[in-house]
Amino acid sequence: MAHQHHHHEHDDAASNKLLHAFLLISAFVGVEVVGGLLANSLALLADAGHMALDAVALGLAAYAAYLSRRAENDRLSYGYHRYQVLAAAFNALLLLALTTWIVIEAIGRLREPETMLPIPALIIASIGFVVNLIAFRWLHGSTDNMNVRAAALHVLGDLLGSVAAMTAALCVWLWGWAWADPVLAFVIAGILIRGAVSVLREASHILLEGVPGGVDIESIKAGLGAVDDVMEIHHVHAWSLTPDMPMVTLHATVDEGADGQRVLTELKSRLATSFGIEHSTIQLEPGPCPDD
Repeated sequence: MAHQHHHHEHDDAASNKLLHAFLLISAFVGVEVVGGLLANSLALLADAGHMALDAVALGLAAYAAYLSRRAENDRLSYGYHRYQVLAAAFNALLLLALTTWIVIEAIGRLREPETMLPIPALIIASIGFVVNLIAFRWLHGSTDNMNVRAAALHVLGDLLGSVAAMTAALCVWLWGWAWADPVLAFVIAGILIRGAVSVLREASHILLEGVPGGVDIESIKAGLGAVDDVMEIHHVHAWSLTPDMPMVTLHATVDEGADGQRVLTELKSRLATSFGIEHSTIQLEPGPCPDD
């Protein structure tokens, strides 16, 4: 129960951070649209569209974190924790789509540079930088939560977009370098693609019931096999609901005269203390394994 309460507190904190970031980013989108129109800055308008889509991603992530607090039921016996993984995967795919658009837009601007009013664009981009920096600092501390990390990548994209818009405005204002904006966009796209692929790979591994990172099946067999009256550990399966909720099922062959309750308690205790796995299902077998 204490462990379950810990996860609810963790999800509450993630949900609150995501909600605050969603409200902050959403409020600034309108400001950036007006500023982009007044400055005739395609960079600002593009960044406003980027931020609008990111606000949707943050809202989805916040809703997923909220859903994960629901208790398990007859329909979802493990609860709603996987909604966070699904939201992270969707946001990573959305980020890949956005970076594709950035690259296409950058190629077009290299061929036909766009003119803009640099000073208004610089002012709006600077405000956007501060807004995105605040949101990113809220989210960046939750690196152990995949859902928050995927959302933070969207905000990082906005943050880098604000830096690019500021730099482009300065280059146009001081030296007339219209090509600076698309060149910087390529760099930003590369950074975002790397982060999105990392999140998507991790989410896919969890959805495919892969062995959690840091969990070694052979080490579990050896560690639990050293418990008194345990003869063999087999049929070990490890997966995770979320990155911070690893789970294990296993069979343990024990001596016929063993105290089953004592052995079971010690096996679970060792899983928790030595391997950090607090969710486990263990089948004790005083004879041949019925599944073999």
